[in-house]
This record gives sequence, C-alpha cells and structure tokens, in this order.
Amino acid sequence: MAFKISDIDETQSPLLDHLVELRTRLLRSIAALVVAFAICFYFADDIFGFLVRPLTEAFPAGQGRLVYTKLYEAFFTEIKVALFAAFFLAFPIIANQMWAFVAPGLYAKEKKAFLPFLIATPILFTMGASLAYFVVMPMAFRWFLGFQGMSGGLKQEALPAMGDYLSLVMQFIFAFGASFLLPVLLMLLNRAGIVTRQQLSKARRYVIVGIAIVAAVITPPDIISQLMLGIPLLGLFEISLLLMWRGEKKAAKEQARQAAESTQAEADGTGSTASE
Repeated sequence: MAFKISDIDETQSPLLDHLVELRTRLLRSIAALVVAFAICFYFADDIFGFLVRPLTEAFPAGQGRLVYTKLYEAFFTEIKVALFAAFFLAFPIIANQMWAFVAPGLYAKEKKAFLPFLIATPILFTMGASLAYFVVMPMAFRWFLGFQGMSGGLKQEALPAMGDYLSLVMQFIFAFGASFLLPVLLMLLNRAGIVTRQQLSKARRYVIVGIAIVAAVITPPDIISQLMLGIPLLGLFEISLLLMWRGEKKAAKEQARQAAESTQAEADGTGSTASE
C-alpha cells in the first residue's frame, strides 16, 4: 500500500476546541520531557563523562581534572546535563506533537513540501553537533591548554570548573547544530518566495561576511573554532543554491509538461469539433 498524505482537514472546529487540543499537545510534550529528564538524571554521570571526553583526551595522560568552586555546582551541573540530554531524547515526541497540531491545517501539497525539511532538520543538527564534538572541541581544547606553562615566574595551570565546561560544551553543540540548519532556512525562504536563488548568488560576498561575523559571535574566541564553523557554513550555502537550481529546473520541466498537455488537449478538442 502506497504512503498517502491526507489533504487539509476542512472540519469547522470552535476556537475552544483548538485551544484544548493545543493544551493536550503541550501537556504530552511536557510529560515526555519530564520522563526523559528522569531517565537522563539517572544516567547523568555517564552522560557528563561522555561530554567531558574531548577535554580528557586534550590533557596529557592522567593529568586532567575538573574542579567545582561552589558546593552546589556539581549537583546543578548534573541537573543541567540531564535537561540537556532530555531535550534531545524527547525531541522526536515534541516534534510529533507539534506536527500533529499543525498538519490538519495544511493541504497535501504543503505537507509534502514540509516533510523533507522536518526530516532534514534533526539530521543536519546532528551533523553539526557531531562536527563540534568529534573534531572542533578536541582541537580547540588542545589549543586552549597550550597556554599552560610559566608566565612571569609563575606557573599557569588549567583548572576548568564543571559548570563552565558544561556551558562551553553546550555553546559548541548548539552553535554548530543550529548553524547547520542554514540550508533548511534558505530553502524555506525560497519556497515562500521571500528570496530567490539569483538574489542569494548576487549577495554571496555579503553572505560570506555575515558567516564570518556569525562564526565569530557564537563560537569561543579562537580562530580554530571560527574557521571550523565558517567553512562548513559556506559549503552549506553553496549546496543550498545548488538545491534551489535543481528545484527551479524541475519546476520548469513540470510547467513545460503541463503546458504541452494543455496544448495537446486543446488540439484534440479542436479536432473533434472539426470532425463533427
């Protein structure tokens, strides 16, 4: 049986029914987040151990350590870790509830147009987060630790705090994950008719400057992180232009086919009239 997307739900429901449904969707999303938080809090030590691995590998063997300067810092760090992981764990359910609320108001054609973006969003975010975790963070941490040594006769030693380290990791992951959603944003703007491929192509030099500014603002202040974010973003921008070009080419072929079918239909109708 072929997968079929239903058309818009034309039933007329009172505003109160929509608000009740919205409340139900929100409660389900919150419940999923709470359950995910409970699970992730139980495994908070393991999750934090996974997040701290790039720093551990950046230190010389057996020399790395984390400290906490406030008595409650370690506890609240575990809560933040659990919330951070719970959001990712519960995101499929939250996204499903959002889609279930919005989908009845969309035509089948609109649903088919949005589905690729819904699928691409978590994939691209995961790609960006993976780049940050497996490539950028180890390089950046080794660079940061390179400042250890002697300065003015005093020993400089890196003693990262648990809370500060977690904030830095979250900044890396969210910055790279969100930035990798650039193709989704550009394609949606193009589908909505707000921007065209030609406009983006002409504004390429300004886009490059904008990417450099974004990379400098949302990443830690080191050139490695900025380059590791800016270069992939530029590549994703060019890929977006290529996808827009392919979409325009496909749309042009579809219009030509419809025009040919319309012309053929008119010719068949004229021939039938003449023979009569």
